[in-house]
Amino acid sequence: MSLLERFYQKDELALSRLISYVENQAPDYYKILSSIYSRTGKAYRIGITGPPGAGKSTIVDKLSNYLAQNGDQVGIIAVDPSSPFTGGALLGDRIRMQDLTTRKGIFIRSMATRGSLGGLAFTTKEVSLLLDAFGKNYILIETVGVGQVELDIADTCDTTLVVLVPESGDSIQGMKAGLMEIADILVVNKADREGAKRIVSELDMILDVRRKKGEWCYPIVSTEAINNKGIDELLKRILEHRKYITEKGLLEKHRKEQIKSELKKIVEVRIKELIEKYLGDTNIEKIAEKVYSGQEDPYSAGERILEKLNLKLE
Repeated sequence: MSLLERFYQKDELALSRLISYVENQAPDYYKILSSIYSRTGKAYRIGITGPPGAGKSTIVDKLSNYLAQNGDQVGIIAVDPSSPFTGGALLGDRIRMQDLTTRKGIFIRSMATRGSLGGLAFTTKEVSLLLDAFGKNYILIETVGVGQVELDIADTCDTTLVVLVPESGDSIQGMKAGLMEIADILVVNKADREGAKRIVSELDMILDVRRKKGEWCYPIVSTEAINNKGIDELLKRILEHRKYITEKGLLEKHRKEQIKSELKKIVEVRIKELIEKYLGDTNIEKIAEKVYSGQEDPYSAGERILEKLNLKLE
């Protein structure tokens, strides 16, 4: 059987190989995505983000267990920093979630950011499509944990969790314009620590502004993930949010926006590949020399390149 046929037969080794193929952007990798796309759209994506050390991996671990116990198929994408030597995932969340690797119905994949600054790897969305087509009901995506810039997660997922700890209290005001704005559900993990009640009160005051603008309650869930406390309440809130956005038509609207963003990304990538193929090191060197010597300006040169590629912009 071909790799795709094995994939359709629920072969996890074939899934792993196809993910590597897509992640490395191998030649014609988009043809694989095109062939499986009709099987996507059923999985619900949950994003988990927040500062480093907040316990995101533990929450993913516990949530996955709950979902698997309910009979759901779960895919986990854990985005880690890139190794400067191999370009691969540096931390490898699969090591931190060893118990899950033996659980039937749970598939874990670590991905490297490879220079991407939005908290996700460049092909995170594409990998989530493979997991969706493979038959996963829920896909949990954990960001790298770099702070306020992790806004891509809200565009990629259906429900976004922002995980904080009691020690985050001093930095909440700074987060307000970033992570705080994308949260559908706030999680205060390690709630047994001093200052947990204070941070919940502060978050409540901040979220009151958002609550007045809509009907969703933007709940704050206190958890002790390491002790499996509060995870059942967190899952309950996630399911409530799913029901809310589905009934209000917000899920459909959000997914259409995701498709529009994906279309733009695909076109941008293809145009970039086309331009790089046309220019090459030699051509761009010659054009740069002409611009430097004053024979040409970069704007006219850019327009000429687009015209030769039949990409003239109106």
